Amino acid sequence: MATSESLRERLAQEAARLMIEHGIRDYGLAKRKAARRLGVRAAWALPGNAEIDARVTEWQELFEPETHGQRLRELRSLALEVMDAFSLFNPRLAGPVLSGAINVNSPIELHLFTDAPENVAMSLDALGKTYRDCQRRYRYNGRGVSLIPGFRFNIRGQRVDALVFPDKGLRQAPMSPVDGRPMPRANRARVQALLEK
Repeated sequence: MATSESLRERLAQEAARLMIEHGIRDYGLAKRKAARRLGVRAAWALPGNAEIDARVTEWQELFEPETHGQRLRELRSLALEVMDAFSLFNPRLAGPVLSGAINVNSPIELHLFTDAPENVAMSLDALGKTYRDCQRRYRYNGRGVSLIPGFRFNIRGQRVDALVFPDKGLRQAPMSPVDGRPMPRANRARVQALLEK
């Protein structure tokens, strides 16, 4: 009989594989599919998001070291270009492209800061970009959940999700869905430094 620790590890590995191979972005969905595939019904056995994220990174380092590294560099370079185009909004890179735990469907996630989201829409219009509205729910420590507006568009075939936080949002990052701590965000200089490593 498998121990609870080995069962959690197997579920984390399977959830990571599903996220990578099928482009699943939702940790809960990946956990449920992994549990079904392995015939596990016990909720206590489900791994945490951070455990799955660690397995995603391990998988990529083991099975895709060259292609993963090249793809990550391309996404980060493209993120810099988009950050430059939206420099008026103090852009920050967040999500999988920052952490490195990308899959085939990972968008470039940018956090922009303005009290007038319509200014971002006007910038997209000026750039000639076709976009659509998108929203994302973010949890804040002690303040519940906030619905953040945003814009989804493509640049050279890559999806970009530009989420628009109020100006004061620059000082307080929402909680990460991976580990429940403040979400890591990187300014242009930090993204450039990651590319130079």
